[in-house]
Amino acid sequence: MRKFKIATEGEIKAGKTTDVYFLRTIEVLKKNGLDGVKVVAEVTTGSLPRAWPWAVLAGVSEVAHLLEGKKVDVYAMPEGTIFRASDHKGFREPVMFIEGAYGEFALLETPLLGLVCQASGIATSAARLRKLVPDKLILSFGIRRMHPAISPLIDYCCYIGGLDGVSGVLGAEQLGIQPSGTMPHALIIVFGDQVKAWKAFDEALPPEIPRIALCDTWFDEKAEVIMAAEALGEKLWGVRLDTPSSRRGDFAAIVREVRWELDARGYTNVKILVSGGIGEEEIKILGEAGADGFGVGTWCSNSPVIDFALDIVEISGKPVAKRGKLGGKKQVWRCKKCFIDAVKLAKDQTPPECPNCKTRMEAMLQPLVMDGEIVAELPSPQEIRRYVLDQLSKVST
Repeated sequence: MRKFKIATEGEIKAGKTTDVYFLRTIEVLKKNGLDGVKVVAEVTTGSLPRAWPWAVLAGVSEVAHLLEGKKVDVYAMPEGTIFRASDHKGFREPVMFIEGAYGEFALLETPLLGLVCQASGIATSAARLRKLVPDKLILSFGIRRMHPAISPLIDYCCYIGGLDGVSGVLGAEQLGIQPSGTMPHALIIVFGDQVKAWKAFDEALPPEIPRIALCDTWFDEKAEVIMAAEALGEKLWGVRLDTPSSRRGDFAAIVREVRWELDARGYTNVKILVSGGIGEEEIKILGEAGADGFGVGTWCSNSPVIDFALDIVEISGKPVAKRGKLGGKKQVWRCKKCFIDAVKLAKDQTPPECPNCKTRMEAMLQPLVMDGEIVAELPSPQEIRRYVLDQLSKVST
């Protein structure tokens, strides 16, 4: 028996993480000579969680590797694309479609959806926080709340979604960045004295690591912040307030009070970082109160998934769809100036005109995999992050 309840890459690509009814479907189709029927299947969602008006597509590169080697063509929006559930006329937006024999990819529907549903939810939560406080430091602290096997995925999605850094060692390594973090309460409790712990931290670690003192273990936040400033002086880069909700009261008032006391003593350069239960509402309020940075945990790592579905919309070149879905292979067109989308049948290759500015719109679904070969350039996390940040400047919250 395995020590950890995880699937290997080989098992995922082999379809062993599928739902059993796909195995039975393939068996039935093979016996009737229908597993080779050519279809087009598209990925769409009918709505977005948390009343989001838009979301960030993530998991595209993993889908490319999942379908690599299969005799299929895949078109998709690029990784990090901001999309809406529906276009300006209310038609569902496909973020991806697969074209080929149904028997080639049927067993991979379950893992394919899992790759984009969860990743897109996390990336969207991160992007919405970044949109709310564009000039504040935001770090991903949420991997302790989820299965460790997906900690690199969580950190990746948070980073491309616009967060500045991640706490996970492996996640940061795969991103090609340095992990970010401060200190746990455990360090202070083991020392039994916060000043001794802060000074030991300063003495033991290299100078490039910011000196951020955790200031809420034993005493009032203001008292500990003043103690940290006096103990570390100019070495103190910042203070972190991780006050539990049961003791927090008016957290914004605490932040304002701490900022006042630091400034009154000449520590105007010391940053205030807050963590613990930070979501969209809290990050805006605390940012306005004077917090310079945030450690965000469960709000991102345990984000609601995007409820994508994969539906056949064409068989042997003819439109077909179940109730509630629209038949036919489609293309999504976007005005890069107005950020308006229009869904059209793919057979019409003429770029439509933006209903607002009258400029020609651009096709969003681009070749990802052709005849089993990855043909798209898979950008680095840093390039995807820049792409997301650029789009965020064009959408409202």
